[in-house]
Formats: sequence, structure tokens, C-alpha cells
Amino acid sequence: MPTIYDLKPAFQSVLRPIVRVLANRGITANQITLAALGLSVVWGGLIALTQGALWTLWMLPVVLFVRMALNAIDGMLAKEHDMKSDLGAMLNEMGDVLSDTALYLPFAMIEGVSPLWVTLFVIVAILTEMAGILGAVIGKTRRYDGPMGKSDRAFVIGSTALVLGLGMTPYLWVNGVLMIATILASWTVLRRCQKGLV
Repeated sequence: MPTIYDLKPAFQSVLRPIVRVLANRGITANQITLAALGLSVVWGGLIALTQGALWTLWMLPVVLFVRMALNAIDGMLAKEHDMKSDLGAMLNEMGDVLSDTALYLPFAMIEGVSPLWVTLFVIVAILTEMAGILGAVIGKTRRYDGPMGKSDRAFVIGSTALVLGLGMTPYLWVNGVLMIATILASWTVLRRCQKGLV
């Protein structure tokens, strides 16, 4: 099933000159991974502390895009510039889950948004990444199947945040988006488990 992840090769091509500059300056993949996590924690904290101030929401798509770029860059540094390590692999997987949680859970603080659906969405997002990793754990391949992978979740949340940041009242439509996204993420968990066993 098509997913935004399929655009990764083209995105990497655009980022490759930046990756070469960073590698030449001695910036490591692990430093980029930690920078992405730090950005996510700081911005998620701002959303929570301000209970979803409009400026924190309409800027969230930019933050998510930068985080996505950093995630691509750390992988390219590791694979293309001989920076692979067990620590890096662990930081990468843990960083993704922690970043998702830090950026998405604060939506529960926004008036009119259901804390239940936010929490369920975050839990299923974590399970999605776990299901992807388990394919490699049992000796098969790391799974990135959709329809609600990491990039797809970022697109859904970023788009929702942008609409909220432009002043639209939350109420039922946001909860509907979260409900549909959670259902699609649950389907993604099942697909990744199924494909991981093949």
C-alpha cells in the first residue's frame, strides 16, 4: 500500500549535499539523532505548556518537516559515511518513538481534543514502530508498510495542527481525524506483523 515513506529516496537525493557537508565537518549520525529528539521534546513541551497556543500549532508542520529531514540525514550519515553502530541503531529507534510521543501527546492538553483518542493514537503509533522492528528481530526485514507509518502520522498531525493554528475550533472534527488515524495505524500494525512473518 502506498505511503509517504515511498518518497524517501527522492528526499534523500535532495539532502545528500547537506549530508556530505555535515560529514566533512565531523558531525555524527548520533548527534543528528539526538538533535531531532531534542527538537521534538522542546516543541512538544511548548504545545503542552501553552495548551496549544496557535503559534505552536501552525509552526508544528515546519518542526515535523525538520525532524523528518534530520531523521533522513542521520540514516544517510550512518549508511553512506561509515557511522553505523549498535548505539546508533538503538538511539534511532528509541528516538523515533520518544519524538512521536513528545510531539503528539500534548494534543491532549488542547481544549476540545479528546485525551482518550490522543492517547490511543500515541499507543498505537508506538506499537506500529514495534511491529516494524520485530520483523528484523526474528531474522526477517525491518517493516515500513503503511498506511499509517511515521511519515504518514506526521502528515496527519501536521495538517491537523496547521488547521487548528489558523484558528479553526477543534471539537468533533479533530477527534474524528484521530479516530480514523488510530484505526489506520492499527491496520498498519497488523500488516507489519503479517509481512514480517513472511
